[in-house]
Amino acid sequence: MNVLVINAGSSSLKYQLLNPETGALLAKGLCERIGIDGKFTYKPQIEGKAKLDAVDVAMPTHSEAIQAVLNALVDPQNGVIASMDEIDAVGHRVVHGGEKFASSVLITDEVMAAIEECNPLAPLHNPANIIGINACKAVLGDKVPQVAVFDTAFHQTMPAKAYTYAIPYEYYENDKMRRYGFHGTSHRYVSKRCAEILGKDPSELKIVSCHLGNGSSLAAVDGGKSVDTSMGLTPLAGLPMGTRSGDMDAGVIEFIANKYGMNVSEAVNMLNKKSGVLGISGVSSDFRDLEDAAPKGNQRAQLALDSFEYGVIKLIGSYAAAMGGVDAIIFTAGVGENGAENRVNITKKLAFMGVKLDEEKNKVRGQEIDVSAADAKVRVLVIPTNEELMIAMDTAAIVKG
Repeated sequence: MNVLVINAGSSSLKYQLLNPETGALLAKGLCERIGIDGKFTYKPQIEGKAKLDAVDVAMPTHSEAIQAVLNALVDPQNGVIASMDEIDAVGHRVVHGGEKFASSVLITDEVMAAIEECNPLAPLHNPANIIGINACKAVLGDKVPQVAVFDTAFHQTMPAKAYTYAIPYEYYENDKMRRYGFHGTSHRYVSKRCAEILGKDPSELKIVSCHLGNGSSLAAVDGGKSVDTSMGLTPLAGLPMGTRSGDMDAGVIEFIANKYGMNVSEAVNMLNKKSGVLGISGVSSDFRDLEDAAPKGNQRAQLALDSFEYGVIKLIGSYAAAMGGVDAIIFTAGVGENGAENRVNITKKLAFMGVKLDEEKNKVRGQEIDVSAADAKVRVLVIPTNEELMIAMDTAAIVKG
């Protein structure tokens, strides 16, 4: 079975063609500058097939982008399938499902209407996801089933005490203002893999999953279910990230808006796009740049790294307390998978909990491995995330019924 996984943005579209039963990746790529001057990248994963790197392809809309993807996949010379009949289903990443979706679903007219109702909760993402779904339907027709997989769904198992904001309750009743959390597909994938690696049933484990990258979030996963997470109504909450502030006193917004003549939207835009480790360091939102600058004496770059790691340490400790213990800590995503030094700095502060790294094993980048010392009471694992495979697996399971 082959599943085409689509992650549609407002002017871009990432895609992968996978076999969810074997985990085999057949091709992947990117459509960029949709509606502008169209750039198309195609990377077949079969030996002898030629790549296309940011070539010019007219893409006035997402429908032309989807058609370009399909044309490449079935190309007689460099395609990876013989015809479009070999695409059995399409799985779509949808950012926000609100309280309406606690799991992935087959897309129907009713589901589309419900996704649209969640647009106010993710105005930058959900409309683009909807465009991607409609584009696939326009090109592939109704014969190919489509499935929506939500970033927020995994966290719908959080108890009310974890997701409720301490503001007048009518804002929850009327507007569904609450913690939702994101990166759910990633947290679900790595926590599932963690249980498989440790030879345990997910119901037996208390896990803290650390998805650390330009966007970062942690999740407390107790018995296979998310019971807390660091992002909130939006992805602005939690850790200091590449350009996002993370948690802070809401009074800062009023102070900055009043002093510098900003409206609320401008102040929040500053917190989303000019803050985080970029704002602290003044150097970059890329952690690799900070790690280059800090040893050369850039104190603000070092402060940015320290603040980020301190935030991770605090959250791991608080989630361990909330769950009444922890059996495993997972590091995933760009910084989590590749930042050996970050993992050392974070875990050495958790020694009191029984966390202990094997420093030789920890010298890895992007490999799936248990990096714990033999006598550690809490396992520490590096697990590269694979959200696309998780989306493909969900899609296959739903289509097969």
